Amino acid sequence: MFLNLSNHPSNRWSGKQLSAAQSYGELQDLPFPNIPPAASSEEVEQMAETYKNKVIELAPKVVHLMGEMTFTACLLRKLQAEGLHCIASTTERVVLEEEDGSKTIKFNFVQFRTYPNLLE
Repeated sequence: MFLNLSNHPSNRWSGKQLSAAQSYGELQDLPFPNIPPAASSEEVEQMAETYKNKVIELAPKVVHLMGEMTFTACLLRKLQAEGLHCIASTTERVVLEEEDGSKTIKFNFVQFRTYPNLLE
């Protein structure tokens, strides 16, 4: 099973990203938690421990992990210690500038990339 743990539910993904995810098996979303900006490093570590346990219960083949950086780093380290394969999505950023100076930003999915091993 492909577990999507990000702020971007899979029902809003492009066909290309869905196909790439489904090549790993069934697709399931686990919403990314809200990480309070005032949280201490210890609180973030505790939240990561809670989510590690949630992920382990789901027994995914691969975890797509994207979100707030300190939580992501803590959780990534914990999941890798459990032997889980974690990946990130890569995108091409396209900025469209309007005549009034406003900008529209689109992100086009390119690929999933395996995270480097933080345990080495």
